[in-house]
Amino acid sequence: MPRRRRRQLRRRHTRTHYGPQPPGALTASGEVFDNNADTAATSLSRQPQLPFGTRVQVTNVANGRSLVVRINDRGTFVQTPQEPKCLDLTDGAFSRLGGSLNPDAGHIVVTQTVLN
Repeated sequence: MPRRRRRQLRRRHTRTHYGPQPPGALTASGEVFDNNADTAATSLSRQPQLPFGTRVQVTNVANGRSLVVRINDRGTFVQTPQEPKCLDLTDGAFSRLGGSLNPDAGHIVVTQTVLN
């Protein structure tokens, strides 16, 4: 049985969410965007880039909630040393991790583990 690689990224990261998207919008991978799916965009400023299909376990530091998202898009959001924004979550994934959409908290702080 093949062994899965896991990479723990030690830093905390700020996660944002997409917000409203037009019906039928496509992700960079060519999939129809589903704002309730457990998927995410990886930042264009992130080095190295996470390939499409990569699964990442994301854990909210504040409440311990965790889920696995699949990378299917690229984002243009900026990463800074103060706010390393590495993923842009769908609204559904953001909510399931405990992020507030109404009123919009804007971001949550998480740790992440790349599963494959």
